[in-house]
Amino acid sequence: MEHNRFNPKNADKLMSKERQATLQPNKTIDYLQLTNQDTVADLGAGPGLFTIPLAKRTEKDVYAVDIEPEMLERLKQHAEEENIENIKRIESDLEQIDLADQSVNRVLNAFVIHEVGSIDRTIDEMKRILTPGGYLLLMDWEAVESESGPPLEIRIPSEQMEAMLQDHGFNTEVFHPSSQHYAIRAKKEEY
Repeated sequence: MEHNRFNPKNADKLMSKERQATLQPNKTIDYLQLTNQDTVADLGAGPGLFTIPLAKRTEKDVYAVDIEPEMLERLKQHAEEENIENIKRIESDLEQIDLADQSVNRVLNAFVIHEVGSIDRTIDEMKRILTPGGYLLLMDWEAVESESGPPLEIRIPSEQMEAMLQDHGFNTEVFHPSSQHYAIRAKKEEY
């Protein structure tokens, strides 16, 4: 699904004041129930809209995973501007995440699930890297017409995404921060 991928040349749009006002990264992160002792993976981190505030809230590592080296370079610049040192940048796709099993207890996947080749494989990978009892927060565009966001035909309705997460063994809770977006907090079962 490479043709669905966001063009890194437009990375500045991802950090715009308008996007920050619309998505409210700090409010979004609240859904993760993050503590200062949580280790986090931000999957599809881009230039750091969510990574930077995540790193400010935990003393542990935040793994910024992105397939685009240009995005990770921009993230590095933003982190340096804010003197943030707990971000580890990882160039990786999301269908085979370059992190160890059960290496994080929080995962954020914001506005990228519609870009992956295999959603099932990506969910399996998110589950693999999460510790038992860990939380995944998956956000994406609701399957409705809107002025911004990806084309309607590649959007995944929240009901369908919630069902897929449940099929993979997650306990889920859905939120709608706006009429255009949804957030699903999914808890990995504790064995």
